[in-house]
Amino acid sequence: MEFVYVPPGEFTMGSPDFQGIPDEHPQVRVRIGKGFYLGKHEVNQEQWQAVMGDNPSKIKSPKLPVDTVSWDECQVFLGKLNDKGPIRFRLPTEAEWEYACRAGSDLRFFWGRFMDGEYMWYAGNSGQRSHEVGLKKPNSWGLYDMIGNVYEWCQDWYDESYYQRIVNTNRPVLNPINVTPGKKKVLRGGSSFTQEEELLGSACRFSNLPGFCYFLNGLRVEYAPKGFN
Repeated sequence: MEFVYVPPGEFTMGSPDFQGIPDEHPQVRVRIGKGFYLGKHEVNQEQWQAVMGDNPSKIKSPKLPVDTVSWDECQVFLGKLNDKGPIRFRLPTEAEWEYACRAGSDLRFFWGRFMDGEYMWYAGNSGQRSHEVGLKKPNSWGLYDMIGNVYEWCQDWYDESYYQRIVNTNRPVLNPINVTPGKKKVLRGGSSFTQEEELLGSACRFSNLPGFCYFLNGLRVEYAPKGFN
């Protein structure tokens, strides 16, 4: 796997009230206190196979992103990675994911205000299938396929009113993560089957049961050299 360093910093998480859907409001000022390394690409099938010994994906090809993996299975994958050496891997929190996706942008998409198939595989150009990782243009921090291709699991429990609970107008919220157990886990990024503009932005939130395998769900891996926040 290749990794890209994501520096610490602040950003505005979520969508303005005139954009997106209700669970992306209100916007929250967030500070990511430590830098971390995030996978340059979504985990591909070759990498999953090497660690897990199987390939659950619907359409099989080594360089396609692995799919049909549950959040629970991702934890097994991460556990096996962690058994191999001193580096500790995990899924990104949804705050870390959005911060890395935006790469300094505060617009709907990390590249601008409007849909652009040069940066993503979505229903308008994918032929209703995922594609080899890294073929589209990256964001300004060098991360590929942050929007489209497959949904990416995050560490957090999903709560549609989470932003309302954590918003703080006086100072940024430091390293937020929703650890309160719920029914579903967060997914980010949209997929090759997603068409609607409002479901493909950097702030778009999705969710699914942690034990549920869906053919559009994959993952991207993170590690922090000096420990996680």
